[in-house]
Order: sequence, then C-alpha cells, then structure tokens
Amino acid sequence: MNVIKPLPISLIERSSPFGSFAVVWSIHEKRPMIRRVLLSKPGLSAQQAVKETFPGIGSSACVEIVEVARGIQAFLEGEPIRFSLEMTRLDLCSAFQKSVLRAEHGIPRGRVSTYQRIARYLGRPSSARAVGMALARNPFPIIIPCHRAIRTDGRLGGYQGGLAMKRKLLEMEGITFEDSGYVTMRKCFY
Repeated sequence: MNVIKPLPISLIERSSPFGSFAVVWSIHEKRPMIRRVLLSKPGLSAQQAVKETFPGIGSSACVEIVEVARGIQAFLEGEPIRFSLEMTRLDLCSAFQKSVLRAEHGIPRGRVSTYQRIARYLGRPSSARAVGMALARNPFPIIIPCHRAIRTDGRLGGYQGGLAMKRKLLEMEGITFEDSGYVTMRKCFY
C-alpha cells in the first residue's frame, strides 16, 4: 500500500444509512488526530458542510483514520461500537466543553441523560443550558454520542444530524418513546 503524505488538514468521507459523513483530521504531535466529524443533516450534506467549513480541503487517509471511519459507519448501521477519545483533538475545546464532552462520552449505549443531570454531575447545577450549547458544538458526534443527551422533560432537544436521526439512533440503542414523542425516562444516567 502506498503511503499518502497527508495534507495539513485532510478528510475522509463515507456513506451511511443517514447520509454521508466526513472525518476531518491532521497530524498532531506526530500522529493522526481527528479535528471534526461532520454529519449530513436535512438541507445540508456532509460534503457541503466540509466545503463551507474547510474550503480547499483535500482527501487523504491513513490506517488509523480509516479504522475510525469504519467504526462510525458500523455504529450508524446499528453496531454497538464504543469509541476511544485518544484520537480526538479535545485540546481544541474549552475546559468546560471538554468536561461536558467527557461526561457525555461516559453515557453507555442504551441509556440517556439530560442536560440538567450532566450539569449536576459536573458540579454546575445551574448550567444545563451551557451543557446543551457545548453539546450542540460537539466536534465529534458519534465518537462522543451526544444523541444520548435529551431535555429534562423527555423531549429530544437538538442534534447536529437532525431530530429524525437522533431519534433513530436512540431507537437503535433500545431507547423507547411515548406516543407523544417524548423519550421514556426509564434509563437515565447520572
């Protein structure tokens, strides 16, 4: 296999049942690290998001990044994949966002938490809205499963890939919904 010299910032794109996604990466401290995962959402494909956010970016791959992309693809197909944070550029996030993302990463498959519960877990009980904003800006959706955070009343809240995708991901993990569309709150974490 020929080794492709990576560009300063590169991407790898894949398809999934939810549309395409892109993994944006670069070499950092002599190893491949993920800077962003971009999901397709209603009205904006991952390719369009890449063009808008990273104009002129090129494609290249390495074994480690290909493996993460395969894991994301498998996860989106319903496989119970748990990702490590080792290859994520959490250093690009604020201290508060890092703490929120790490807490979110700790929520196991088949469970949900609320923005309020996460805020309390972090020792900042009045910061539920800030938790929601930190998750809305999650640079690593799927790797950090922010679809597992919902509103205190059981409504979905937001999601980068759209609410239909969030609901489907939760259903794939065994989360159930009431007839009203609210999440049944039997499997809360934190």
